[in-house]
Amino acid sequence: MRRRRWHALTVWGGGIALLAGLAGCGVQLTHTAAASTSAKIHTTRMRILRWNSPPPMTINPRLDYLATVKTSAGSFTIQLFSRSDPVAANNFVFLARHQFFNGDQFFRVLKSFVIQTGDPLNNGTGGPGYTWKAELPPPVPYQPGIVAMAINPSNVNSNGSQFFICTGPESEALNQTPEYTEVGRVVSGWNTIEAIAAGPVKVNPLTGEDSAPLHPQKILSVTIHTVPAGATGTTKSG
Repeated sequence: MRRRRWHALTVWGGGIALLAGLAGCGVQLTHTAAASTSAKIHTTRMRILRWNSPPPMTINPRLDYLATVKTSAGSFTIQLFSRSDPVAANNFVFLARHQFFNGDQFFRVLKSFVIQTGDPLNNGTGGPGYTWKAELPPPVPYQPGIVAMAINPSNVNSNGSQFFICTGPESEALNQTPEYTEVGRVVSGWNTIEAIAAGPVKVNPLTGEDSAPLHPQKILSVTIHTVPAGATGTTKSG
């Protein structure tokens, strides 16, 4: 039976990490002592970018932001909550424009609950090198289509880069503990979300949760589009 722990949308960190309510060995990335805003860590998979602090606020309040996410299973588009959750939207735009998400797998798949990604290490332990404060309460209830941040279970202000997409009715149980900062909402490409969520899974040996995809889908690129706030029509990519 698949294990359900609805408070468990977490990021592993430090020597001991928690996911799905189970203890497991986490992996801690070494922080650079360099004073520059970024440092490069090379792995066998791809280059990973790391920063020492959250990005400055650069999104334009006169614009609405859309993110087209191209994956190995197809594409979908997120309307970012740039007015209600500007810090979350700004962080997502910053990481997308630095191609941070490219190559990230959907490493956690629970068909009627969520799919989770945004970890360059693809195991629940990775991040951008910084954290940022929560924007709560969420502007809309958690429900299928909502995109929100995964956090450390003991700290709502531990947002980084990992995010999840609510995929089914069981995600609505998150409204019992509304501690996940929302990034936006999927507005097109739901068939791609369903395809990722429907993939076969196996037990994650670190957590005992039946959520590790047998054939992980991955993000190929994220393109940011802008449009005047409240307007519809032609968008500008950037």
